[in-house]
Amino acid sequence: MMKFIREFKAFAVKGNMLDIAVGVIIGAAFSKVIDVLVKEIFLPPLSLLTNGLNWESKKIILRKAISNNGIISTQEVSIGYGKLLEASVDFIIVSASIFIVIKFMNSLRKKADDVKDTSVPTPKDIELLSRVADLLEKQNDLLRGKTMSNGQNN
Repeated sequence: MMKFIREFKAFAVKGNMLDIAVGVIIGAAFSKVIDVLVKEIFLPPLSLLTNGLNWESKKIILRKAISNNGIISTQEVSIGYGKLLEASVDFIIVSASIFIVIKFMNSLRKKADDVKDTSVPTPKDIELLSRVADLLEKQNDLLRGKTMSNGQNN
């Protein structure tokens, strides 16, 4: 049991748990933004194009409801394809929105990772790695120079 607690503590301290929590919170907020974007921005013009057609109520009736004297004796059986169409439109809009956000975030990350771009501060780890790469390249040049001069002496 103590080993489990130590492993959990190491997991939580590393920041993984915090990253997950932040991701869930941002995801929930992003979900609200996308919901408003779909329902308030994209669907009204789409509704105008289809003359106010209510997709949710569209269905293929397989068997009509039968009622005798106002009492329903047989329930209607239908395939509600309208909800599927509406969910598909929502999915396409959400997918496109997420794609655009990820593309934007990746472009910001590329700018931040580019050591030569001074308009965006480079993260310390990337800066350190680029210095290490430069030092290794200088060391290789020095070693190549020594082997060249040794090769010429023989």
